Amino acid sequence: MFIGHFAPAMIAARHTDAPSLPVLFVGAQLVDWAFFGLLLTGIEKMRVTPGISVMNPMDLYHMPYTHSLLGSALFATLFGGLVFLVSKNRMAGIISGLVVLSHWFLDLLVHVPDLTLIGSPPKLGLGLWNHPAIEMPLELALTFGSLWLYAKIAKPKTLPLAVLAGGMLLFQAVNWFGPVEPEVTTGTSLLAFFAFGLITLAAWWVYRSEGRKQAG
Repeated sequence: MFIGHFAPAMIAARHTDAPSLPVLFVGAQLVDWAFFGLLLTGIEKMRVTPGISVMNPMDLYHMPYTHSLLGSALFATLFGGLVFLVSKNRMAGIISGLVVLSHWFLDLLVHVPDLTLIGSPPKLGLGLWNHPAIEMPLELALTFGSLWLYAKIAKPKTLPLAVLAGGMLLFQAVNWFGPVEPEVTTGTSLLAFFAFGLITLAAWWVYRSEGRKQAG
């Protein structure tokens, strides 16, 4: 699951009390922002293991802080609390926290068993990465169905919306079909940060062009 994680952000952005779309995009991938940061420090670990799943050779064998349900809930609480402190809007904080927490449940669908509840076994994952004929259309439907629902309410301009859609599709294509690094390096995290950052920047552009702000 990559761009599918942005689906809850786009659904949540329809709510009148929701924070801005780019804030929700950060929240949607906050767990992975943290994971790739901890990967750089060696606190959490990943290795390339060809064949560990059909679609993804990355063996996420040690990520007790970011990809446990407890850890994700803590990230959600902190992020939601920060949004509440800045916005003074309780509902905005709740929405933001739920978007962060959605990350774990979407990962549960696709990961082979590597997620945990509290950072220790049992390890969980329904393994849709082993079923690309299901996972790929599901991720595309979640993402672009949510984008369409968001656009119906927010009425952003066509160009930034097209850039966001095209950027997500491009990065997802690279994720699915691009070359695989033989080992995990610093560049692995930097590439993830680049992709997350660029997509969030496109989301900011879309948010800036929303027609509902002018209409309201």
